[in-house]
Amino acid sequence: MKNNIFLNAAFDAISQACQVTNEIQADLERIRQLEKNDKSPVTVADFAAQAVVVHVLQQRLGEIRMVGEENSAELRQSEHTNLCSAVLAAVHHVWPEATKEEVLNAIDLGNHDASAEQFWTLDPVDGTKGFLRGGQFAISLALIENGKVKLGVLGCPNLSSDFNQGFDQTDAEGLIYFAVEGEGTWVVSSSQPISHAIKLKVGASDGLIRVCESVEAGHSKHDDTARIVAALGGAGEPVRLDSQCKYAVVARGQADAYLRLPTRADYVEKIWDHAAGMLIAQEAGMIVTDIFGKSLDFTQGAGLKNNRGVICANPRFHHQIIDAIKTLDLT
Repeated sequence: MKNNIFLNAAFDAISQACQVTNEIQADLERIRQLEKNDKSPVTVADFAAQAVVVHVLQQRLGEIRMVGEENSAELRQSEHTNLCSAVLAAVHHVWPEATKEEVLNAIDLGNHDASAEQFWTLDPVDGTKGFLRGGQFAISLALIENGKVKLGVLGCPNLSSDFNQGFDQTDAEGLIYFAVEGEGTWVVSSSQPISHAIKLKVGASDGLIRVCESVEAGHSKHDDTARIVAALGGAGEPVRLDSQCKYAVVARGQADAYLRLPTRADYVEKIWDHAAGMLIAQEAGMIVTDIFGKSLDFTQGAGLKNNRGVICANPRFHHQIIDAIKTLDLT
């Protein structure tokens, strides 16, 4: 697996993006002053990470198609000169010779409509509020072919391998998780090469269900999660952390389930919010579906239009969770 040209390119892209976003997160206050905007640092990180990932993939693979979150329209406006300069400076940490136009063009390559047989999808900074708090966030990259997620790489720059370390604490190393369809899930420190990766071996879960969910109530219904946990005989508060790191936490056996329960009837999940994390969890032996137990459908463009919510869980609990959702009328 480690000789896979797509995997190696994706791993290097995420590794470099982790470096860039770490530098930005370490300098939050200075960057906030650029436009007197509290969200400036994550905006810089989003643009810079997308430019770096696209650049590395192009260098290694040639022409690519990317479904990303960002485009350069804002950076091309004269009133955002400082923001654009900050993005360029951040990119220069790993792409020192990049020109402004090269960076903007790389960002704009994330404009594919997800109609091709093969394309990449990227969330350059997943977990905006976690990033701005100096906490957990993720960089998520996946390769999709004919509606199937074939490869996923998830950079978790602040996630520790030590289960005793709180999620509100940042780790000096951070981790990169990756998976290839049918070949398992692997993890490595973000400062080490892919050759040092270790395959995850997650055993069966025992005891009461342990759940993780989003920090923000706007992303999932916390009250409904509590009702599901109670119905399954669980106890205590769910562990809350930002971003697709939750998929990694379940994949490595630190939690039994990640519940993303819809907060609005019309909300459609985005493919970049789930593609890489889903594969990483599945290849570690977990089950990922929507709240009705349906597989996630990546054939509908940039949105998971045929699905509602997401349940990622250890096989011991997955069917119980789906049954509880139905019994409690939470659909």
